[in-house]
Amino acid sequence: MNHLPFSSLGSDSGAQEEEAPDIDVDVLEKEEEDEEEKSPWRVILYDDDIHTFDEVIGQLIKALGCTQDHAEELTYKVHNEGKAEVYEGSFEDCFEVNGVLKEIQLVTEIKG
Repeated sequence: MNHLPFSSLGSDSGAQEEEAPDIDVDVLEKEEEDEEEKSPWRVILYDDDIHTFDEVIGQLIKALGCTQDHAEELTYKVHNEGKAEVYEGSFEDCFEVNGVLKEIQLVTEIKG
């Protein structure tokens, strides 16, 4: 198969042009979805043996803007189950929440 350099394509140098072979091309179209229809992103917090309950609770309050009671519930769930979903929302919001949790090196993951 002959490959022509880009610089020679479309030039009128007098050389005989070869016909392009018929090639079927599949075009993948991006699906248009409303923000509400996109699968939500989630921040998962994992249990570790480094941070105290108070540290985790405080950081959850800072990251989520939630109440002390809610942060305590999440912290106990993480402790008892090994991990818990602590936030759900857009990727950008999850990225922000995750960043705040990572400030004290909590073990987290963003899943979509």
